[in-house]
Amino acid sequence: MSLSPHALLARFLPRHGLLLAGAGIVAGMSLLALLAPLLAPYSPTAINAEALLQAPSWAHPLGTDALGRDVLSRMLYGARVSLWVGFVAVGLSVTIGLALGLMAGYAGGLTDEIVMRGVDVILCFPSFFLILAVIAFLEPSLLNIMIVIGLTSWMGVARLVRAETLSLRSRDFVLAARVAGAGPLRILTLHVLPNAAAPVLVSATLGVAGAILVESSLSFLGLGVQPPMPSWGNILMEGKDVLEIAPWLSFFPGLAILLTVLGYNLLGESLRDVLDPRIGR
Repeated sequence: MSLSPHALLARFLPRHGLLLAGAGIVAGMSLLALLAPLLAPYSPTAINAEALLQAPSWAHPLGTDALGRDVLSRMLYGARVSLWVGFVAVGLSVTIGLALGLMAGYAGGLTDEIVMRGVDVILCFPSFFLILAVIAFLEPSLLNIMIVIGLTSWMGVARLVRAETLSLRSRDFVLAARVAGAGPLRILTLHVLPNAAAPVLVSATLGVAGAILVESSLSFLGLGVQPPMPSWGNILMEGKDVLEIAPWLSFFPGLAILLTVLGYNLLGESLRDVLDPRIGR
């Protein structure tokens, strides 16, 4: 007996309302970033000496900054920077973590020891201070930020994938593939990786939120995206000096960071609940 759409919705919403909320926030922010050139009413770097620190109005819905630049336009283009950093950094960290985790978990022995002891050594250092130390020796740029965040955030993925691989390598379907003559690379790509993809997807979703927070923090400290390129972090930094007379300069980027990180965290946690059959039961 098939259920009506309303009955399906009534059954789905109480269990997966947070998943829909997170997906809605993520989709909305991504759409705003994608359509920034069409939605932005002004150039994000255009200086207007006649509109310094104007409060939100019809002409400037989110107000202007100390140089007369439109905050809405800078927020929209800043969304592109923050999301781009999140996606690229997480893509790099997941690629490294997958490769090392699969290799360590499937090979075992000395290979596993070397990889996991290396992970333990890196985890001894607080990740944000490690990023700060590396950035201090490099020129602050968008590319360097994405690479550094990616290269310093793969350890969790590697440990997760290694644990999944250790569990999967003794399963019957892996043993059957090995008996059939499949090589290690074929077994890992066709049999192990698809079964380990669900926790990696959850980790990657949560990793995007972390990368956005790190980029915003670096930009706030002046070590991230450099002006005049807009970023939520450097917009927030510019607002702290005029907080008493222009609070909108701090409120709107802070709200954007809060909502975006919340959306990715809700999405990641809900995906974990949906994809993990033990939690589902």
